[in-house]
Amino acid sequence: MSTAEATEAPDDRGHRERLRDRLRELYFGSTRRAAAFQYGLLAFDFATITFFLVVSFVHEAPWILVVDLMIAVPLTLDFAARLYIAPQRLKFLISPTTLADLIVILSLLIAPFSGNFAFLRVLRAIRMLRSYHVLGLLRRRNAWVRRNEEIIQSTINLFVFIFVCTAIVYVSQVGHNDQIYNYIDALYFTIAALTTTGFGDVTLVGQFGRFLSVLIMIFGISLFLRLVQTVFRPSKVRFTCPECGLTRHDPDAVHCKHCGTTIHIPNEGL
Repeated sequence: MSTAEATEAPDDRGHRERLRDRLRELYFGSTRRAAAFQYGLLAFDFATITFFLVVSFVHEAPWILVVDLMIAVPLTLDFAARLYIAPQRLKFLISPTTLADLIVILSLLIAPFSGNFAFLRVLRAIRMLRSYHVLGLLRRRNAWVRRNEEIIQSTINLFVFIFVCTAIVYVSQVGHNDQIYNYIDALYFTIAALTTTGFGDVTLVGQFGRFLSVLIMIFGISLFLRLVQTVFRPSKVRFTCPECGLTRHDPDAVHCKHCGTTIHIPNEGL
């Protein structure tokens, strides 16, 4: 190995390490620059999620393909940066959020070459899984989010659950069911089925449609109602035990479950 090669390799490693350290500081640091970068990512996440949901109601248009490609560029760069700084890259690649991001990026890139725009647009609703990352960021940055984390988490779970069910209904029925023409029709049926209201003016067709209706109604009786309940009445309240510091207790708790100390949780008699 020549002297130039021997000196170049450590320099390259040094540049890579410095780049990795800078990226980690931006993504996980607490400096003012890191905060600005993280809030910028948060705003971008909200904007992309909103865009993906809104265009689900819009018919095919050339400008949507242009915006798709414009969104794909920062998404790809963000994905590459997070992969680069991940301490365990295989674990990072197989996580649900990462897989959702990969699917969204691929759907954006293949959109100009695919004719099934409706499927691709609804598929991008899984970008809502990114909201869990947003919640984690806000938890570190905002005391109000930490105090109301359970309600916020339940609300996110509720919306993700509704939109995933709606996406499945839409993709499986649009073009085959005259009663489901757009995303609103699919959302209307999904809410009616999840709440077990059952108006009957919109129904799913085919054997798979009937099977899907049964599944949605079963989940509506169990999971959906439970999620709604936790949004309006959390199963735990936050109160710091003066003895052991435990902060999560049952709403009607008289003693701390960890140490047995008598606690006085302010409540409204519920």
